[in-house]
Amino acid sequence: MAKIIDGKLISAQIKDEVKEAAAKLKEQGREVTLAVIQVGNDPASSVYVGNKKKACEYVGFRSLSYELAEETTEQELLDLIAELNDRADVDGILVQLPIPKHMDEDKVIAAISPDKDVDGFHAVSVGHLWIGKEGFVSCTPAGIIELLKRSGIEMSGKECVVVGRSNIVGKPMAALMLRENSTVTVCHSRTTDLKEVTKRADILIVAIGKPQFITADYVKPGATVIDVGIHRLEGKKLCGDVAYAEVEPIAGAITPVPGGVGPMTIAMLMKNCLEAALRKQQ
Repeated sequence: MAKIIDGKLISAQIKDEVKEAAAKLKEQGREVTLAVIQVGNDPASSVYVGNKKKACEYVGFRSLSYELAEETTEQELLDLIAELNDRADVDGILVQLPIPKHMDEDKVIAAISPDKDVDGFHAVSVGHLWIGKEGFVSCTPAGIIELLKRSGIEMSGKECVVVGRSNIVGKPMAALMLRENSTVTVCHSRTTDLKEVTKRADILIVAIGKPQFITADYVKPGATVIDVGIHRLEGKKLCGDVAYAEVEPIAGAITPVPGGVGPMTIAMLMKNCLEAALRKQQ
């Protein structure tokens, strides 16, 4: 039986640590503030934004919410970001993705000050990650590192395979695992003989966006399996990129869906926002 890596429990620990640190800052007259911008009313985005507001409330942050109409122009959005960049009372800025098609996502991300880029998507943040300098790290990969560390899973010297090469998960995940001294292989849609590669992994991190794609024959017995995917099947049941019922009996440790990686993303956003506030004091 695999050890179940409990993301709900670990994310709660992190949020409580952030809450304690935020309370200390408040005693010094410093309130941590996160500005969240949503353009349009995509239902999934509205849920995420709501969850971020709840998390801010829980940890004691002030949250500023900007809900802009779908027809907002790109320039109006860029002007708002510039205004928030200049505000001393704003520590973190987050633009909820996706944004409407008439806006250039890269341009919008680039407009956010790297000092307030709590999502870790800015080119400066990404560059700092790859060369080992201090900077904000994309929340989901950062959360996975916390899951592994707090579950006592050794990364140094281990063979890690990341399935997926997105800018949000796959690429930063590979950089973080290198930082932890793992030997890292990144697989993607053009990888030949995927099973042969994934079966070498001591730590298998799956972020490909295909429901229950990774079955038992992709997994080395005893491996740690981290499932980043989340999908809603018919009958509204949630599942990940890993066929959990099949893989769990042979894995050494595994994240469930839901309750694994998902809760960590918002916990790490809160941690990044606290970090942004603390850096200002240095």
